[in-house]
Amino acid sequence: MQHANWQLDGIVTQLRATREQWRAQNGREKEKGCRELPSRHRLRDTLDQLSGAIFPMRLGPSDLRKESEDFYVGHTLDRALNALHEEVLLELRYMARLNGGDRSAEHAETATQIIQGFADSLPALRRRLDGDVMAAYYGDPAARSVDEVLLCYPGVHAVIYHRIAHYFYRAGAGLVARVIAELAHSDTGIDIHPGAQIGESFFIDHGTGVVIGETAIIGNRVRLYQAVTLGAKRFPADEKGHLEKGLPRHPIVEDDVVIYAGATILGRVTVGKGAVIGGNVWLTCSVEPGRNVTQANTQSGPCP
Repeated sequence: MQHANWQLDGIVTQLRATREQWRAQNGREKEKGCRELPSRHRLRDTLDQLSGAIFPMRLGPSDLRKESEDFYVGHTLDRALNALHEEVLLELRYMARLNGGDRSAEHAETATQIIQGFADSLPALRRRLDGDVMAAYYGDPAARSVDEVLLCYPGVHAVIYHRIAHYFYRAGAGLVARVIAELAHSDTGIDIHPGAQIGESFFIDHGTGVVIGETAIIGNRVRLYQAVTLGAKRFPADEKGHLEKGLPRHPIVEDDVVIYAGATILGRVTVGKGAVIGGNVWLTCSVEPGRNVTQANTQSGPCP
C-alpha cells in the first residue's frame, strides 16, 4: 500500500514555531527539555493497581488465588507507591520552578512523606470504602450483592477515586489529585472536585451528570441521584478582575440528606440534617433539617 505525502516537514516546523511563541509569551523559554508534568496514562495505570490492591479478590487479576493475596497486595502496592512518588515529585518540582525555585532534595523528601502518609492511610481508606459500598447496596433495591455494587456501579468507582484524590489534594499535590478526579469524571460522568469533603457511607445512584464543587461539605449517609449539582452561585473577583480562589462557595449538606435527580443547589447554603430535596429543584438558600423540598413548594420560596 502506497502512503500519501502529508508534507509533514512544513507542518512540524510551524508547530515548533507556535510552541516557541507560546513559551516566550508565558515565560517558559528556560524550561528543561524533559517532560515536567504528571502523566495521565501512568496515573490511570496506578489507580487500577491501587483498586486491585484495596479490593484484591474483586478488582484484582482474574487468576488471583487467596493463598497468594498478600503477596499480590504487597507487590502491587510497591509498584503503585513508587509510581505515585515519581508523579508527585514531578508536580512539586514543576510548581517550584513556576514560582522561581528548584530545591530538588527538599522536594524528594516532601514527596516521600506524602506517599508514606498515603500508604499509612490505606487500611482506613479501605474501611471507609466498605461503608460506601454498603451504602450503595442498601440504598438500591436493584442491587443483588455487594460484589455487584463494587464491580458495576459508576458511583462507587467515582467515590473510590475521590477518596484517593482527596488525600493528595489535602497533602499538597493538587495537580495529581485533579488528574485522578478527571479520570473518574471521564469514566463515569461524575465530576467531584478533589477538594470536596465527603463523609461516611456516601452513595451516588446512577450518577451521570453529578457535579460536586471544590468547597462542598457533605455529611454522613448522604444519597445523591443523577444530574445533581452542588455548585457555586457567583464567582467574586479581585480588583484586577481575576476570580478569587479558594473561597467557600459551595453547599454544605448535612447527615442523612437525600437529593433526587436533577436538583441544583448553589452557593454557600446549608441543607439541614435529614432533609429531602426533590427532583429538578433549584435552590439558592438554606433548608431546615428534616424538610421536604419539591418543585411545588419552591414556587412560594423554600426558605424565609
